[in-house]
Amino acid sequence: MEKQDLNLLQQKVTMLRAEGKYKDTIEAGYELLKLGIELKDYKSILTAYINNAASFYCVGDIEEAFNCIDQYTEVCTKHGDEADWVNLYNVSFLLYETNKDYIKAKETLEKSIQLAGKLEKYNIVSNGYSNLSHVYMMEGNFEKALEMAGLGLEMAKLHKPVSFILAFRVKLNLAKSYIGLEDLEASKLLIDDMIHEPLLEDFKREKAQCYDLQGSWYIKSKLYAEAYESYTNARDIVEEYNDVNLLKTIQEERCKLCELMNDVQLGYTVQKEYIALLNEISERQIALSALKLDIKHRVSAIKAKANIDYLTGLYNRSYLEETANKWLQEASINNESIQCLVLDIDNFKGINDEFGHLFGDEAIKLVSKACSSTLKENELIGRYGGDEFVVILKGATREEGLIKAKQINHSIRNLCINKDGKTVKIKVSIGMSNNLDRKVETFENLFYSADMALYEAKKGGKNQIRVSR
Repeated sequence: MEKQDLNLLQQKVTMLRAEGKYKDTIEAGYELLKLGIELKDYKSILTAYINNAASFYCVGDIEEAFNCIDQYTEVCTKHGDEADWVNLYNVSFLLYETNKDYIKAKETLEKSIQLAGKLEKYNIVSNGYSNLSHVYMMEGNFEKALEMAGLGLEMAKLHKPVSFILAFRVKLNLAKSYIGLEDLEASKLLIDDMIHEPLLEDFKREKAQCYDLQGSWYIKSKLYAEAYESYTNARDIVEEYNDVNLLKTIQEERCKLCELMNDVQLGYTVQKEYIALLNEISERQIALSALKLDIKHRVSAIKAKANIDYLTGLYNRSYLEETANKWLQEASINNESIQCLVLDIDNFKGINDEFGHLFGDEAIKLVSKACSSTLKENELIGRYGGDEFVVILKGATREEGLIKAKQINHSIRNLCINKDGKTVKIKVSIGMSNNLDRKVETFENLFYSADMALYEAKKGGKNQIRVSR
């Protein structure tokens, strides 16, 4: 794949998430991740992980979102730039806030603010302070919330080009902080100024939040009829863009206000609206759960496919190495033995040269099936590359390893392929090593010893088994 094609796939993944197509984002993200790993393109890897993290968050799979963040962090530590770290902090904040882990949420925002400030990305700094203000309000610390909102407004003014909505969103938190501090005069001045802003007509969500905020102010002032009118205005706007979560909050306030106004008939009407909304939310949650389940199945299939060798159906080299390293670590703790068999087809190059690569592929598939038929639980086989296979035996003794090698050799002994009237017998050589001296703690070392034994088997005449010294 050309670099230009990889860039287009990065853009596709980012665009799919922006459009809210989370299932498609995750599938395309894993495709981008696979190619990024193959080509060692770290921007592609980071783009895949960060978009998948955000997508899993949006469908409510917080655990998988955190898994993507962990992977992103690992790659970002080695290969990311400062802009990549800012992306990490911004997505991580959403996850911590959702989990109500406000300590980590604040720590993450502070890192984002510091780094974005260094990069002079004042829009990100402003959003960071605005989010900090929100977190402090959730904790009931309105003085600190007011301070953070003030800093956010200062940063919004530094952003170029000038952004009306950037500053406006911070002002919403300023007004909320004033209400929390019961400074009704300061909050009223700010709300009145915002709610009559002509540019607000183009920003429905923020306009609805203004009326929601105005309703809160009226409740604090015990002006319940006026509060009800404000929340009704907010409801009408929210229904235009269908934010059911904000609508639920607004309808709950309208229900409470009907009680405070002692208006039974109005309360009955609003309660019916609220029940209908709850039914809609329930249906959406069912749909979201179905989407989440579908994504889990697809991700499992994608991950499984990523671990499988396309030709043989065996595990591939990457999975083989990862699993063997895990087993070796456990073995060093549990004083357990691990046996490693490395085998390849004798005279394979000659077979390819004489009969062609498709014929060679058939030989590889036959050997893979024969080997698999001899394996049991705690016995792992994978295609290492070309015509070379690796078998890992967990908890097996040296004698058991040798028996397994003989079983494999026996299962292959009678294999042959017919081509153009010629019969080609398939034979293999096998090298064997183990971790019995406890100095072997990585697959790389275990494989090297077995591979050297394989070399000795080839040198000694092929079609035989050699054990490393």
